[in-house]
Amino acid sequence: MPSTFRIPKADLTGLYGAVVRRVSKKMYGEVPDVGYVYFHHKPLLRAVMGFETKVGKWKALDPTYKSLAEMAAASTIGCSWCLDFGYYLARNADLDLEKISKVQVWRTADVFDETERKVIEYAEAMSSTPMTVTDEMVAALLAELGTEAMVELTQMIALENMRSRFNSAAGLQSQGYSDVCEIPLAPAPVGSHA
Repeated sequence: MPSTFRIPKADLTGLYGAVVRRVSKKMYGEVPDVGYVYFHHKPLLRAVMGFETKVGKWKALDPTYKSLAEMAAASTIGCSWCLDFGYYLARNADLDLEKISKVQVWRTADVFDETERKVIEYAEAMSSTPMTVTDEMVAALLAELGTEAMVELTQMIALENMRSRFNSAAGLQSQGYSDVCEIPLAPAPVGSHA
């Protein structure tokens, strides 16, 4: 289903628009729909791109945990664009697609270890409204991941909440990025979004 663009799709004009098109095409094959929305506010676009570049350099958290957390947050919020793009990024990072593809059905999938299940559960708890994070949940993850990775995990989930809520509110839908993935993304059970 194509994006509805509740916030109108901007024309990528001028030199900056040409740069956005060129960089996007090189990185993703096309301009992500979110780029058309952010282009209405170029200082915000530059700030988000700069922050996302810095986020990509964080290395305290295992990349699989990061991807599972982001996908679980996007699923809980119900952002098809973020699920599509996140799964595509996981594939490009050579993560285990058998695991990543099953995030939305993690309770019944037998591919996750206990730490991965705790990460997904924490991401869902942080992303639900109201939040359902417990002291026990945090303590268990702290013991397994350590403080630095736990801080990064918490920030990644919060960041994915920002992304997913922005993209959903803007009317963005899956662009088909994950269509190149060898294993299809398992659909969420009916009525599972927060």
